[in-house]
Amino acid sequence: MATVRILSGGAAQAVVEQMAAGFGRETGHRIDAEFSAVGAMKDKVVAGEPVDLVILTAALIDDLAARGLVVAGSRADLGRVGTGVAVRTGTPLPDVSSAKALRGNMLAATKIICPDPAVATAGKVVMNLVERLGIASRVKERMQFFPNGYAAMRRLAASTGMLEMGITQITEILPNQAVTLAGSLPDRLQMKTVYSAVLAARARQPDAAKAFLARLTSPAARPVLAAAGYEFDG
Repeated sequence: MATVRILSGGAAQAVVEQMAAGFGRETGHRIDAEFSAVGAMKDKVVAGEPVDLVILTAALIDDLAARGLVVAGSRADLGRVGTGVAVRTGTPLPDVSSAKALRGNMLAATKIICPDPAVATAGKVVMNLVERLGIASRVKERMQFFPNGYAAMRRLAASTGMLEMGITQITEILPNQAVTLAGSLPDRLQMKTVYSAVLAARARQPDAAKAFLARLTSPAARPVLAAAGYEFDG
């Protein structure tokens, strides 16, 4: 039995955890996965932390490939992930269907909870969003940053205010039943990100990692990925 070590962005956490159970039953292999903001996970790979399979944004994987840290030609795209707005389950859902409605509700929010833009894809999207809406200076003091989207959603779930909102990737909202997706960002403000999986160049368990990568990208995985919030071409 092999243990496959995975370093992954939080966008893939729900999918990896769900598919790991069946993979273990059928193959006897164990998945040991760590999830956090993509920037933090990339830094771990660059620092030489042992890893067999890496799941990050396609852009960061391309950077790792340029450094020779992942296996050339082994990258497989999982799908695109969009950013959405969440509130604590049981509280009113804000209208986020247009730029005007979203802007008004962000200005009305007492707290805007999101991942840290220094390391997280969604955090960068949020900062771009407030700049494009022209409200960066007005909401700055109400923004709260967390290491990754899952941490941000846990904080939102524990909130007590009626006008607190969270913004992160949809794949980090849907798995948390204590928060509810109010909606995706409007199309013209949306920035969808491709997530990919790739074999590590110094994988200790390359065969088992290849087997799990094949499972993640198989036709049978499509419904699991779609339910988690991934989108596909065609």
